[in-house]
Amino acid sequence: MMISTDQTLENLTLTINQEIHVHAPLDTTFAALLEQLGPGNETPDGKSLDMKIEPWPGGRWYRDLGGNNGHFWANVQAIKRPTLLEFAGPLFASFPLVSNVQYRLSEVEGGTLIAFKHTALGFVSDEHRAGMNKGWALMHEGVRRYAEGGK
Repeated sequence: MMISTDQTLENLTLTINQEIHVHAPLDTTFAALLEQLGPGNETPDGKSLDMKIEPWPGGRWYRDLGGNNGHFWANVQAIKRPTLLEFAGPLFASFPLVSNVQYRLSEVEGGTLIAFKHTALGFVSDEHRAGMNKGWALMHEGVRRYAEGGK
């Protein structure tokens, strides 16, 4: 049996960019981001994902299933409150993948703009690629709702 080794750079890289406009101040939006990525993180049907964030350089972002069980997502690579939150790690992948996730927040008229960028290198199926874009969009909608007081 032969294993295909004709992977191209396009097959092995992933870039997702999203902008989230939030009608809330910078500090409120940053706090909402930490809440949504951490304890407020839920499945689309409202079940908690039991996520934890240690919001300091080197801190972990992980799913805590109790009894010392869970899933490591990333380490905080950089944090500059309230304008930058950056992670590096495998995220939700149970396949060879390394990711960098950046949230850059800036004040704009009427609130805050979050510039989100997820870049990754590794083996990602087309199905996972489509799911990632949708998953991030759902999570970011939760950040916006939470920051605007509608959680």
